[in-house]
Amino acid sequence: MNVITTTTALAAFCARAAEHPYITVDTEFLRERTYYAKLCLVQVAYPGAGDDSAVLIDPLAEGMSLDPLIEVFRNPNITKVFHAARQDLEIFFVEYDVLPQPLFDTQVAAMVCGFGEQVGYETLVRKIAKSGLDKTSRFTDWSRRPLSSAQKSYALADVTHLRVIYEFLSAKIDANARRGWVEEELETLLSPETYVVEPQDAWRRVKTRTTSGKFLAAVKTLAEFRETHAQNRNMPRNRVFKDDALLELASTKPGSLKDLGKSRLLLREARKGDIADGIIAAIAEAKAMPSDQYPQVDSSRDRLQVNSALADLLRVLLKAKSEDAGVAQRMIATTAELDELAAGERNGPVLRGWRSEVFGQDALRLCEGEIALGTEGRSVRIVEL
Repeated sequence: MNVITTTTALAAFCARAAEHPYITVDTEFLRERTYYAKLCLVQVAYPGAGDDSAVLIDPLAEGMSLDPLIEVFRNPNITKVFHAARQDLEIFFVEYDVLPQPLFDTQVAAMVCGFGEQVGYETLVRKIAKSGLDKTSRFTDWSRRPLSSAQKSYALADVTHLRVIYEFLSAKIDANARRGWVEEELETLLSPETYVVEPQDAWRRVKTRTTSGKFLAAVKTLAEFRETHAQNRNMPRNRVFKDDALLELASTKPGSLKDLGKSRLLLREARKGDIADGIIAAIAEAKAMPSDQYPQVDSSRDRLQVNSALADLLRVLLKAKSEDAGVAQRMIATTAELDELAAGERNGPVLRGWRSEVFGQDALRLCEGEIALGTEGRSVRIVEL
């Protein structure tokens, strides 16, 4: 197995890879003890069956630079193929300021081709590549060296089978004229905003049913401190303090180290030092926040007047349309989006792009009373009114 541990060897491989229309890529990383993922291995393959067509790149090797690979990522003539690419792309964006383009995500493509929602790589290997995967190395510490033969084989399989899967899905998408559908779905993955976590917005991820302005002010300042501290120290945010402790602090609003010591849920390490000081400062900031600056929870959905009967009809139409198109239902529209339609909202994604073509236009006609639904055997059919 070809393991690349020098920049010179990587440059030679990338020169060969640049002669082909696509490469397949995967990564192995660790994130349990850090805020940012630690890249431990990069697997890359280009079309072919020879031993040199698939390699393991060791970014932890002394003196190793991934610059030759980054140049391939920027090459507009080479399609970069991933499966479930989000975490991989985040690593390359954060560490190397690059988003590989043009991009092809086989998980997205598989949903467009009717393989179900968020289909796993193992399923595609079994159904398309007609092979199996050895899963014994799935839960491994990829930062340890040397890598075993089993680990190397497991890692390489993530890009060698991917070649077969990509060629199959790409051909099927072109045959069905759905290339534009896939490109629409990849826009979010290729947006830098997807991978930037702004500390001032971190409170939006904290789940709470309380809408009190004073309470949410404390949630916001605490979440912002936690995110900033975690980023600066490169540690998981839950190692600073967990959400349940954050909500407790937002409720009790400790003003001193003595008050902080009364917390039931705060970890011992967070009751002293920089974290404790940061908590008290965040609470003080929340207490001083003017009421007109309190964060507001988006309650627009709670105010929706959903026509439940119409929402049920939209679900039936969605099921029929997804079966006709061979596309996962959830990829076309979510339950929340159907409820918004049934409540009179007309700005959702279901009314744009390929979703409008497949489902949105008829969904709108159903809402406006222009069509009804009937049955013909086991099929649902549209009845013009």
